[in-house]
Amino acid sequence: MTEANETKEQLQMPTTYDPKEAERKWYDYWIKNEFFKAGTRPDAETYTIVIPPPNVTGMLHIGHALDFTLQDILIRTKRMQGYDALWLPGSDHAGIATQTRVEQKLREQGQSRYDLGREKFLEKVWEWKELYANTIREQWAKMGFSLDYSRERFTLDEGLSQAVREVFVSLYEKGLIYRGNYIINWDPAARTALSDIEVEYKEVQGALYHLEYKTTDGTGSIVVATTRPETMLGDTAVAVHPKDERYQHLIGKMLLLPIVNREIPVIADEYVEKEFGSGAVKITPAHDPNDFEVGKRHDLPQILVMDETGTMNANAGPYQGQDRFDCRKQIVADLKEQGILIKIEEHVHQVGHSERSGAVIEPYLSTQWFVKMQPLAEKAIDTQKSGNGVNFVPDRFEKTYLNWIENVRDWCISRQLWWGHRIPAWHCADCGQITVTREDATACSHCQSTNLNQDNDVLDTWFSSALWPFSTLGWPNETEDLKRFYPTNVLVTGYDIIYFWVSRMIFTGLEFTQQIPFKDVLMHGLVRDSEGRKMSKSLGNGVDPLEVIENYGADAMRYMISTSSTPGQDLRFRLERVEQARNFANKIWNASRFALMNLEGVNAADIDLTGQLGTADRWILHRLNETVRDVTRLIDSYEFGETGRLLYNFIWDDLCDWYIEFSKLSLYGADAAAKSKTQSVLAYVLDQTQRLIHPFMPFISEEIWQHLPHEGETITLASWPVENEAFESPDAVREMELLMDVIRSVRNIRSEVNVPMSKKVELLVKPASSETLTILSSNEEYLKRFCNTSLLQIDAEMAAPEKAMTAIITGTELYLPLAGLIDIAQELTRLDKELQTLHGEVERIEKKLGNEGFVAKAPAKVIEEEKAKLADYADKRDKVIARLAELKG
Repeated sequence: MTEANETKEQLQMPTTYDPKEAERKWYDYWIKNEFFKAGTRPDAETYTIVIPPPNVTGMLHIGHALDFTLQDILIRTKRMQGYDALWLPGSDHAGIATQTRVEQKLREQGQSRYDLGREKFLEKVWEWKELYANTIREQWAKMGFSLDYSRERFTLDEGLSQAVREVFVSLYEKGLIYRGNYIINWDPAARTALSDIEVEYKEVQGALYHLEYKTTDGTGSIVVATTRPETMLGDTAVAVHPKDERYQHLIGKMLLLPIVNREIPVIADEYVEKEFGSGAVKITPAHDPNDFEVGKRHDLPQILVMDETGTMNANAGPYQGQDRFDCRKQIVADLKEQGILIKIEEHVHQVGHSERSGAVIEPYLSTQWFVKMQPLAEKAIDTQKSGNGVNFVPDRFEKTYLNWIENVRDWCISRQLWWGHRIPAWHCADCGQITVTREDATACSHCQSTNLNQDNDVLDTWFSSALWPFSTLGWPNETEDLKRFYPTNVLVTGYDIIYFWVSRMIFTGLEFTQQIPFKDVLMHGLVRDSEGRKMSKSLGNGVDPLEVIENYGADAMRYMISTSSTPGQDLRFRLERVEQARNFANKIWNASRFALMNLEGVNAADIDLTGQLGTADRWILHRLNETVRDVTRLIDSYEFGETGRLLYNFIWDDLCDWYIEFSKLSLYGADAAAKSKTQSVLAYVLDQTQRLIHPFMPFISEEIWQHLPHEGETITLASWPVENEAFESPDAVREMELLMDVIRSVRNIRSEVNVPMSKKVELLVKPASSETLTILSSNEEYLKRFCNTSLLQIDAEMAAPEKAMTAIITGTELYLPLAGLIDIAQELTRLDKELQTLHGEVERIEKKLGNEGFVAKAPAKVIEEEKAKLADYADKRDKVIARLAELKG
């Protein structure tokens, strides 16, 4: 905005702030002018954040709002600090989650993906993706996020797909990706494998079934216990501990497996706990991960008794075709009838459920693709322990991270889905070998046959998102963006996906770029409801961020959610806190309107902070300095809650409640020079304040800043406030604190005796020192105005009046003559109460200073501070005692 238009714009500032109008106007303005585009400061230091890509499965929730708002605060701050700041947006194809949603929609129409076929089904999913990617962009805009849309990415983009292929093939060539039979977590509803961390364990009331297996030679039997009797049909052994004396005579003998009448051996294995249950366990290698390992050690058969839908197969004998849970009921009844079921005990245990479909997980023997994790984990562990790893905030999450990677298992990366990155492996129909290649294979690398079929599986969605920090910047190509913006500066994410995502990005970053992908990881907590409960559809306690914005404005939601927690801690979402934030925004607006009414004709070039300034002017500049220093430090430390508290206190209390009120004396006074100085200070402090609040409240700060005298097109590119040594004024702080103490004390007395501020009072002030006398005398106009006095007398030698209300502040006694105010009895009661409080404070500090342990351990500075407090309280107590004596006399 040009200076010629400034005055006109100032006069047009509306009476009330309209969030909807401002948010729409300014976001369009920012995007149109590409203010968020990185790369425009080639000589500047870079600062990079890649957004944790939301899934294209639906709308953004309040957790996204928290996560992205914290990132926006950081990126807006760094952009204003002169960095070439990149916040790269994007979204995740989300594999099973998205496919499940689309299949659900098809079911509502009476169709399945198999009816459409792979190609047509994927067209439907791409349509879904486009719909929700656009929805996500609209939500980002509503929340005011300063993203560089020119660099937006999607995990199934061509470039990212190239990166995925490069990583898969490279790991395969290094022997770190292999294909094999293994017990995996199987989701019978989605018909796909899941990784360990995609399984949610829930406490379930179940039963423990005790079964008796008899030896084939009729010489004995053995009792085993199971929570899943339907899997007994796949038993291939019963195991006991090799040193368990109870079963030595049975080891090596054969048992007759009930129902299917198959012979199985009794084996000895140290996996068995002698003290647990009967000390004997059934071994079902195809349906239990521990049994699978035991089976490998003893070369046991692996017998699957159900198919991929959880339906019993031909190996289940008479139960073929039954659902696994129906089979359980039937087999329990049959075993009971045959006398094989000895007893049933109630048993509470943890049962795995699919994070996506909610189905009970089936441990299932399957041929899958795996990443061999140990070599990758060792590199990550060594890097972290060498001090060159990622900085976790809070640092306690480093232990969580290390604990997981030190005990990591191989990662099952194949999924039996159609939506995702298809595995770049081709099976030869002639020789049976597999060809893995970066380009689509046209001939078998082993026998040169062209009779090839690509593997039907796709990769786990976390495989592609693990590459996100560098694949989004162009890797594996050596792009300019990759050179300039990688590694990134910070990852902001919830503590609940350290395993899913954070650790995997570190593995892949170290393996393929030889660098950690981000310097810091800021872990925030979950957003819970006002009662502290996790938000869920079943409870109906979710919060739609767009609904909050509709009712309160984006700035209010952003400020509340970003300043209501500390790193790593959950926060409770309370609408009353959003209302408080909206009130804060309105306070800023109203204060700015008042200022602008008194800045007519003032341009940015007119602002002059040199020369003689009043006490209040020097004080507010000093307080601004302190606020700039602390806010900058706290944002760099990711302490957004404390940052919000400081900004609130400075703007609401110091600027609005005190300085603007004090400024009225100069602005309405006859001294033109004083008025001009106050206008400069007011304009400058408001400008700097809008810059400080801008990362938290971008819309209202832009609206106000555009009305203020300023230079530049937008506050988003305005320079971040910095400390100014010339503004340091501890003398002004002492003076203002004294004046504010006097004014507060007089107002408190008025309140106690119900004397309205509109009624003038006599005020007698007795300073205890010549310095205090000078301060008070030189600021009489402030005292007269804000104490509303009919008479103000400042005299160090005055005698205390016999009948007066009294206030004792540090270095000063205040008297308000009682005539026409209150009766003496009421004042005596008040002073007695104050005396008891002061007695308590004196005794408390005397006791502390008399504690040898405290004196021995406390720093000298702390002890001196306590002594100063003691002297102050004792002085106030003596004066109250003297005043009581006077009144009683």
